[in-house]
Amino acid sequence: MQKNTTDSRLPSALPDWNGIRYFLEVARLGTLSAAARALDVEHTTVARRIATLEQHLGLHLFDRLPQAWRLTCEGESLVPYARRLEEEALALAHAAHAHGTTSGPVRVSAPPIFASRFLLPRLAPALALAPAIQLQLLGEAREANLARREADIALRLGRPADERLAGRPLANVGYGFYAHPRWGEVAEVDWRFLRHGDEDGGGDTARCLREFAAGRSVAFASNDLLILCEAACAGLGVALLPHFLARDDRRLVALASGWGVQRPLWLAIHPEVRRSPRVAWASGLIGDTVMAAASELV
Repeated sequence: MQKNTTDSRLPSALPDWNGIRYFLEVARLGTLSAAARALDVEHTTVARRIATLEQHLGLHLFDRLPQAWRLTCEGESLVPYARRLEEEALALAHAAHAHGTTSGPVRVSAPPIFASRFLLPRLAPALALAPAIQLQLLGEAREANLARREADIALRLGRPADERLAGRPLANVGYGFYAHPRWGEVAEVDWRFLRHGDEDGGGDTARCLREFAAGRSVAFASNDLLILCEAACAGLGVALLPHFLARDDRRLVALASGWGVQRPLWLAIHPEVRRSPRVAWASGLIGDTVMAAASELV
């Protein structure tokens, strides 16, 4: 009789993929609540999935601390294997998506104000002629993770950092200083400024504002460009705003001629997804639309 050489300590079946996915999110983000937000589920669901995975594997994967969940040595050792499983699962999803038809949804991530004020009005006529394509335009300040299928196409201010993505520059987005007309009657030395939320960092717009303000006071700040524009219209101060948003607003005037900045707008797409006919169609439409109106952005 042949001896059964199967190790009785090994699990009898493969672990559930969702358990592995939840395990990776907690490992990445460090807390149950952050992982739950990223996965769009309740934190109790994440805890339950991981407990089930631990029971299945017979391992303690996390130390449950008051402020964070910390990987144990056993959990740390499994992370590379779980990541490889995730990459294979995502590759499978990309391949399946790429073989779709010319009908169905296409998710496009873009900066919120650019999406609503510039892109959508110019896309609408073409979209009306292609009712089979369901464009899902996501206004997002953050960068959607294309490798994890958070979007099919992304428009970003700046070249994509991920070299695995296929990307091309479409146009430059110009920014200038705008304010209520009364600020044109105030000496420049007495101007007060309105700051976008990310302009205390190291980006081009941040540097431009700092250099021009030269230590003069910031009266108001917001992480939303539309709110910043409304604050400028209300007379709160001088703001560095994209031309496509402020140039045609009759409540504002352009100030400080010769000062401003341009940021490159890139279209990014995952190489696997771009083979999908509907994604390729949407990518071409968006690229052609933006480039045709590029002069209106600077």
